[in-house]
Amino acid sequence: MDMTRIGSLIILIADIYAIVMIMQSSAKAVEKLLWVLVVLLLPLIGLIIWYLAGPGKKPF
Repeated sequence: MDMTRIGSLIILIADIYAIVMIMQSSAKAVEKLLWVLVVLLLPLIGLIIWYLAGPGKKPF
């Protein structure tokens, strides 16, 4: 596997994790839908935005 495939696989796994966490959150259905769309349409940037601005406790 070259680095591009490994990076793509890591992003895919992280996006799936983010979507699962979004769906399990206590947010309203519309908010969940919007977050999932952001993560799906902007895989890397959407993941970063969700991590920094999404609901829940932050590690920092």
